Amino acid sequence: MISKRAEEIAPFIVMEVLERAREMERQGINVVHLEVGEPDFDIPPAVKAAYCKALDEGLTHYTHSLGDLALREAICEHYLKAYGVSVMPGQVVVTSGTSPAMMLVFAALLEHGDEVIVSDPGYACYPNFINFLGAVPARISVFEEDGFSYRPEAIQDRICEKTRAILINSPSNPTGNLLSEGTMRAISQFSPHIISDEIYHGLVYEGREHSILEFTDHAFVLNGFSKLYAMTGLRLGYIIAPEEYVRPIQKMQQNFFICASSLAQRAGIAALRETSGNVAEMKRIYNQRRQFIIPRLKELGFGITVEPTGAFYVFANASAFSGDSYRFAFDILEKAHVGVTPGVDFGRNGEGYLRFSYANSMENIAEGLDRIERYLKNKNEAG
Repeated sequence: MISKRAEEIAPFIVMEVLERAREMERQGINVVHLEVGEPDFDIPPAVKAAYCKALDEGLTHYTHSLGDLALREAICEHYLKAYGVSVMPGQVVVTSGTSPAMMLVFAALLEHGDEVIVSDPGYACYPNFINFLGAVPARISVFEEDGFSYRPEAIQDRICEKTRAILINSPSNPTGNLLSEGTMRAISQFSPHIISDEIYHGLVYEGREHSILEFTDHAFVLNGFSKLYAMTGLRLGYIIAPEEYVRPIQKMQQNFFICASSLAQRAGIAALRETSGNVAEMKRIYNQRRQFIIPRLKELGFGITVEPTGAFYVFANASAFSGDSYRFAFDILEKAHVGVTPGVDFGRNGEGYLRFSYANSMENIAEGLDRIERYLKNKNEAG
């Protein structure tokens, strides 16, 4: 008999779009991918060299369950340099990507029936992790006119005796928007722990991002190497946790995951210390794409009230075309051969939107939007 938790977990719709697109490609259909949030760049040369060097040197065995000390020290150096905050290596837990990090943090915090405040729309997997552990995602609607930013007063009104944490993600998936310094400071004053997903840090094109650790140490940071360093397949992430939570998280890591890849951890050290030029070039190219895709989407009739300045997403209002984002996205895929993500994947308040990823070449983005333009024209003519 299949467990209730396995039966009831919601699908990750963007993956279903991608999987259908792959089926179409196997049939010989050319699909433009604007659905997935995966960098189209190769890993930086220094990262590749460090990985291969570790392999050649036989560094293929278990590491400490908290992670290679040299990597944890490099992470601490990074947070001091980038944000001016002091973190001790003993507060860092290296994980096999940021998704296991989420599971470990939620498991360390939550009992059955506890609540975590999450934004709606927000990253699709957050509520699924929370539900899987028997806790409750307390959804707070965020709105286009605010750049999908939390209103601190709405969080304050939602906090109750069951609230164990407030989850923030800036820059955000799916919106690409940032929380302001003032908003982060206000959120940091609330009594529950803050869980700050900082995976898109470094990919900011106007203004600057802030770590929650600039405002409070009553917080958990989730971060990793997939987005900024184009290291998705190496599966490397980390947690920065309050000291009292490290040992419980470590014990779960020992039991469930043992440790992150030894080779990937050596690559992570190189990413933090040797790739600033590569990262700057990737960031420059992402920004060119951002500056192209936003006005082009507006020309097509999509609504973008507050232009995103981070990550590599545009969360565009598609209500002029359809009130069913799921059906609309799959219709675009089948008829225009362009993958986009339905807004409903990110919460009920995401209905009526589509997420466009610009983690693809300028040529592919232009071709994809041209195809959507033809699709919309045909759709209008068909009435």
